[in-house]
Amino acid sequence: MDSLATKKPLTIRLCGPRGFCAGVDRAIQIVVLALKSYGAPVYVRHEIVHNRYVVEGLQAKGAIFVEELDEIPPEHRHQPVVFSAHGVPKSVPEDARNRNLFYLDATCPLVSKVHKQAMRHQRLGRHVILIGHAGHPEVIGTMGQLPPGSVSLVETVEDAALYQPEDPDNLGFVTQTTLSVDDTAGVIEKLKERFPNLQSPAADSICYATTNRQEAVKQAAPGCDLFVTVGAPNSSNSKRLVEVALKAGARRSILVQRASELNWDEIGPIRTLGLSAGASAPEVVVNEIIEAFKDRFETTIELAEFTIENENFLVNRELRDIELTHQDMAFVNG
Repeated sequence: MDSLATKKPLTIRLCGPRGFCAGVDRAIQIVVLALKSYGAPVYVRHEIVHNRYVVEGLQAKGAIFVEELDEIPPEHRHQPVVFSAHGVPKSVPEDARNRNLFYLDATCPLVSKVHKQAMRHQRLGRHVILIGHAGHPEVIGTMGQLPPGSVSLVETVEDAALYQPEDPDNLGFVTQTTLSVDDTAGVIEKLKERFPNLQSPAADSICYATTNRQEAVKQAAPGCDLFVTVGAPNSSNSKRLVEVALKAGARRSILVQRASELNWDEIGPIRTLGLSAGASAPEVVVNEIIEAFKDRFETTIELAEFTIENENFLVNRELRDIELTHQDMAFVNG
């Protein structure tokens, strides 16, 4: 590695807020608390959050990740199964009850709010338009709150321009919580242009954490030679941060899960680096990225802080009397 004398100067614009949101933090706590309370194994349906570091840390503690409930052995049906932060269709808890499984729902409260908004639209006689990405667990969960045929998925402005509803005067929309605010605005604008009676949800569907992280990136990105977002390739909110950084003026924008994924030959000589993390990326990995750049550059860190988040979501009632220590969460807190 270069000596201090030969290191080039680098300014790191560190975004705030970044990393874990309250919903992700709650979901991880639920798995950790379930392991403390009921012992291993604790089963988790799908990835609890979209981050391999977190998933592997929970596996090391005794969590077993399954795709479907029929993978849980009959002899373990009294062990908890946790539903992920992205939410699940109504059919999943029904299936759990039919199998006599004990389940804990870690759905983010803000995702649950979208579920309620969609159900309210339907209750008022509206067909529901869901703005989101096909195949994303949150989209599958939201569509699964209502009977088949009650929800239409619209992904892009082009989709909105082509969409043909049966009753154009009785429509309501909701959005996936982790989308880009700007991109969603374009889809909503096109839908409202075509369907003037389109009803909005009672409150904004895109969650505060998504918005806050995107706004911080918009502040930090202009003039950056490179913008790095820490997150998983299947994390919607992380991928949106990559896009937001480019649109806001970063010359290059990349997504990495760990410092080991940084390609130093491609990075080359840079003077200003933007750095943020998706809502399911732990701070310990952000620090790992910073240290990797410190090894190669004489770094100065500037905070690009949009706001301070202090939201806190309570865990399930069954788990609230269990004490959670720093050591319990050390695998994500560092």
